[in-house]
Amino acid sequence: MLSIGNVCLIVLACLVVAIPVTVFATNAYRKNVSEKKIGNAEEKAREIIDEALKTAEAKKREASLEIKEESIRTKNELDKEIKERRAEVQRYERRIQQKEENIDKKSDAIEKKEAGLVEREKALEQEKLEISKLSEQRVQELERISGLTSDQAKDYLLKIVEDEVKHETALMIKEMDTRAREEADKKAKDYVVMAIQKCAADHVSETTISVVQLPSDEMKGRIIGREGRNIRTLETMTGVDLIIDDTPEAVVLSSFDPIRREVARIALERLIVDGRIHPARIEEMVEKAQRDVEIMIKEEGEAATLEVGVHGIHPELVRLLGKMKFRTSYGQNALKHSIEVAQLSGLLAAELGLDVRLAKRAGLLHDIGKAVDREMEGTHIQLGVELCKKYKENATVINAVQSHHGDVEPTSLISWLVQAADTISAARPGARRETLEAYTSRLKQLEEITNNFKGVDKSFAIQAGREIRVMVVPEQVSDADMILMAREISKKIEAEMEYPGQIKVNLIRESRAVDYAK
Repeated sequence: MLSIGNVCLIVLACLVVAIPVTVFATNAYRKNVSEKKIGNAEEKAREIIDEALKTAEAKKREASLEIKEESIRTKNELDKEIKERRAEVQRYERRIQQKEENIDKKSDAIEKKEAGLVEREKALEQEKLEISKLSEQRVQELERISGLTSDQAKDYLLKIVEDEVKHETALMIKEMDTRAREEADKKAKDYVVMAIQKCAADHVSETTISVVQLPSDEMKGRIIGREGRNIRTLETMTGVDLIIDDTPEAVVLSSFDPIRREVARIALERLIVDGRIHPARIEEMVEKAQRDVEIMIKEEGEAATLEVGVHGIHPELVRLLGKMKFRTSYGQNALKHSIEVAQLSGLLAAELGLDVRLAKRAGLLHDIGKAVDREMEGTHIQLGVELCKKYKENATVINAVQSHHGDVEPTSLISWLVQAADTISAARPGARRETLEAYTSRLKQLEEITNNFKGVDKSFAIQAGREIRVMVVPEQVSDADMILMAREISKKIEAEMEYPGQIKVNLIRESRAVDYAK
């Protein structure tokens, strides 16, 4: 029996032999398998490459075919466009050729016309020469027949034409003036009558004296005082002359300054009521009366603005308006006149569709310079303009103040309306009164203006200076000349005179032929 050791040796020997054999067999098997796989992979690779080459070749053929088709299509399109361009160019060429032919025809026609014109010009020059010769012969013949030279005949013809034009111009002016006057008079009368009807104004006539009624004649002695000290104090404090005469129960206060006269009147009336009349009391009453009059002036100005309906006027201008209550012009109260002008201006502006408030404002302030014209140098127009500019009044208001007496040309319709309203207020019956000297001077000036015109024989101012009748020399002034002369006279009167309302210029031409039958 084999021992265990031997068995182990045998087994170990078998393992030693079996392991290399197994490793070799395994490697051989793996090599065969890998070779088979490599062969299969190479075959597949060759197949893939062949297919890829075939596919690439096919795509190459397709791409080349597409390129050929695209090039053929592009070529066809280019050929078509070239054909169209050629056809269009041919059409243009034909048109140009036709135009060139037309231009050639026109140039030929123009050349023919130019040749004809040259011939015609030559013929006209010849005719002009013949006409000039005939005209010279005609002028010589006319000079021989008429016995006048060409210059004398020209002067004669010009005089005839001038007379005809003058006559026609006068007729045209007369016709247009008549038509314009009829229409303007109708509308103006409607507006003015309506404005006057709506504006109710008092007839005011102021004087330079005030009368204070006394309870009895005994009060005259107390007013005079011992040795006249009371009356002297009163006259010194107020600047007013007290006239104490035989007039029963009355004392007359005389002064050209209405404010001073009002202060004296109020102070004297209060002294009479109080009964204590002595210098100290007189001074106290005069000072109190001055304060009261100042308050009255302010209240009167405010009342005037409220009555007219104008607001936003500077307080100093309002005070000056109140001061105009004590100012008169030809006996007409200046404040009442300004209120009346404001109302009339507003009514006329409403009829014409203008700014009523602005028209009233201009009418109320148009105579504002009269409030200070006795204290400052200058006319009431200049002072009024300065005051309105100082207190930043509207430019239209300033122009209305400047132009309401015609010193400056109005720049707005409102200025014209203020001018018209001022004339209406001043010219209404009872509004103003003139001194005899001013009245006669105005009539004399009116006649002198008309007498200075050539061809005037006599002139007469009638109807209180509202009409001037002018007698003309018939041999020197024709009917046509009368119309022009009447217009010139009226313009000169407007430029040189100041007058209320309007003046009618009436020219009279009369020629008579007298003979006796024997």
